[in-house]
Amino acid sequence: MPEIDQATSLEMYRKMTEIRQFEKRAHDLFLQNLVKGTTHLGTGQEAVAAGVSQAMNDDDYVFTTYRGHNHVLARGTPMTPVMAELLGRENGLMHGKGGSMHLLDVSRGILGAYAIIGAQLVIANGAAWSALYRGTKQVTACFMGDGATNIGAFHEALNLAAVWHLPVIFVCENNQYMEYTAIGTVTAVPRPAADRAASYGLDPVVVDGNDVEAVYEVAQAAIARARDGGGPALIEALTYRHGGHSRADPGKYRPDEEVKAWLARDPLPAYRRVLIGRGVDEAVLDAIDKSAKDAVDRATEEAKAGPEPSVELAATNVWADGGHAWRN
Repeated sequence: MPEIDQATSLEMYRKMTEIRQFEKRAHDLFLQNLVKGTTHLGTGQEAVAAGVSQAMNDDDYVFTTYRGHNHVLARGTPMTPVMAELLGRENGLMHGKGGSMHLLDVSRGILGAYAIIGAQLVIANGAAWSALYRGTKQVTACFMGDGATNIGAFHEALNLAAVWHLPVIFVCENNQYMEYTAIGTVTAVPRPAADRAASYGLDPVVVDGNDVEAVYEVAQAAIARARDGGGPALIEALTYRHGGHSRADPGKYRPDEEVKAWLARDPLPAYRRVLIGRGVDEAVLDAIDKSAKDAVDRATEEAKAGPEPSVELAATNVWADGGHAWRN
């Protein structure tokens, strides 16, 4: 792979920093009882979303999970509508009807965050098939957690993607745990995604999910191959969520030493050290940090200022007459 230029490096650092600051604020707002429903934060997993998104084209598609704030922000969706959606306000992405687990931004190719484990995998195949049929060269990136690898939809989606040679990249964010259970205790192979890739004729790709440049390079290669007709890929990114499964989970089932070891590999300060070692002025990184914090502050105030959804919105986007008009 060609050397990553400084502009790209700083852009990935910016994305990771903004995501981290956003997730911290989402946590604080939840504790203030302002977030409607629960949240599943991606703190500690920022490098996966930032690296993959950096390798994508603007018109590519993204499918993600209920832990999807990272991917939506990394694709460039403004913070305010994302924050407002968490708060259940009308100026949110879905006017407050979706909440944290159901983010959607078609303008940036984000075709949904899915709360049902594995549901997005087969739907992502549909988006990839559409691009293949239309000859647009668009690629679909589909994110999943490690728990989805033990769901039937995982195997069905990989099989069909391989058979039809679809331009789809499946990215497993292996953060070592399903909801409250270590993935290794219920899976027959050490690598829940990569060790099954060969069953569908795919390469067993494993990457350090806390190294944003490693993720970027692996994603760049897989996306370029898919765009040129090379078919699907499965990437297993090894990472770790800093908190529990959701805001209702203190995560006490994880060994203290394990948590300590992974926190020492935090992707954000690690990348900051890499950039400084290459000669990037700390003042440049400090400015990015401040800009991210300011952006989160603005988004928070704008989200709080948003109105509560009107009653009339409850009856929208929930019904169709079964006719064919929607196809047009």
